[in-house]
Amino acid sequence: MNNKIIIINGPNLNLLGEREQSQYGSTTFDQLKENCLKKGKEIGLEIEFAQSNIEGELVDIIQNARNKYEGIIINAAGFTHTSVAIRDALELFKKPIIELHISNIYKREEFRHKSLISGVVTGGIFGLGSEGYILAIISLQKTIQNEN
Repeated sequence: MNNKIIIINGPNLNLLGEREQSQYGSTTFDQLKENCLKKGKEIGLEIEFAQSNIEGELVDIIQNARNKYEGIIINAAGFTHTSVAIRDALELFKKPIIELHISNIYKREEFRHKSLISGVVTGGIFGLGSEGYILAIISLQKTIQNEN
C-alpha cells in the first residue's frame, strides 16, 4: 500500500470562506487544504489536494488517479447533481471513494437532493461542514487498511 490519497474538489470550492458562509462556513480553501494535509501527516497518509471548476479536468484527475492513489475523497460540488462523466470516471477507479459535501444537500433545494455519484462510491459524508473532510480522511484510511 502506498498510503497516498487524493482529495478532489469541484466548482466554486476555491471560493470557500467568501461564498455563502451560512452554508459553507468561514474556513477558506487554503485553510481547508492545510487542515487536511496536517491530518494526513498525523495518520500516515500522503494527501494530494486538487480543485477545478472544469468538468473535463476533474474527469482527467480521476482517471489519472487510478494508478497513483489508494483512495479518493471527492466533493464534486455542483457536478454532483449533473455529471454522468464524473460518475463514469469514478466507477472506473475500483478503489475506495468517499463522497463529501460541506452542506447537507438534503436540506437544500430539491435539485440538490439527487447525487449522480452516490451509486458508485464507498460511502458519503454530508452536512458536517469542513470537519467532514477530516472525518473522510480518517474513514478512508481505515477503509484502505481493512482492504489490505
